[in-house]
Amino acid sequence: MLIDLHAHSTVSDGTETPSAVVAAAASAGLDVVALTDHDQTSGWAEASEAAVRLGIGLVPGMEISCKTRNGISVHLLSYLHNPEHPGLLEEINKARDARIHRARRMVSLLSEDFPIEWADVNRHSAPGATIGRPHIADALVAAGVAADRSEAFATVLTSHSRYYVGHYAVDPVSAVELVRAAGGVPVFAHPVASARGRVVEAHVFEEMIEAGLLGLEIDHRDNPEEGRRFLRDVARRHDLIVTGSSDYHGAGKPNRLAEHTTSPAMLERILAAATGSRPVGAERLGGQ
Repeated sequence: MLIDLHAHSTVSDGTETPSAVVAAAASAGLDVVALTDHDQTSGWAEASEAAVRLGIGLVPGMEISCKTRNGISVHLLSYLHNPEHPGLLEEINKARDARIHRARRMVSLLSEDFPIEWADVNRHSAPGATIGRPHIADALVAAGVAADRSEAFATVLTSHSRYYVGHYAVDPVSAVELVRAAGGVPVFAHPVASARGRVVEAHVFEEMIEAGLLGLEIDHRDNPEEGRRFLRDVARRHDLIVTGSSDYHGAGKPNRLAEHTTSPAMLERILAAATGSRPVGAERLGGQ
């Protein structure tokens, strides 16, 4: 079985609709894919319909924006939680609202030096999408300021840029607790992706595990090899679920579906631990 548990659609910062992501996963030979849009679950229904039509397993999920007390960004994957859980809904709604205010402020700053306006960003985001820096990057590419998203992030949208603005995000320990309360399976996304910015210290892993963290996304292109060895040691000591994923964004990133995958045994552990919602396509999920 080929299993990829991290993909984004136009509901957040991917470039393909939820159904197109599922179709791309099927074309890539995947048996199971997870849709994990940022702070959003509104793509689940469309993706589920496509999964049934195409005969591919779907694990509905979400990637939650978090931030530690000292300002380090953390992303937490939540699989098969209850999308209507009030506590979790409250936090992701706050995060989405904060992202919009932050994006507007960044565009205002950028407009002082570049030909970009808020309307340009809206043209590059789907209605109701979680707006973030990738949408601003797309507007900058269209304006000729950058060649692609990667260049935009490496220059004017970097966290060290004068145009950068922070935003509210839930503490990762609280996020883990909320996901568990919602019946979901929390997995720390690309935990040592140092090229993206600062990464958390070892004690944060311990605090998240104590709060109920169940897994680590280890095989991911942004985790350096030395970091993966550290993560495997943490996973072994705490008997955590280990995943591998592409973090697919369509044309928004170079990441390709199935470039890293998760073992069937680890998927079984995720399915067994989840009580909030169910996967789609039992025939592709070992009858779960």
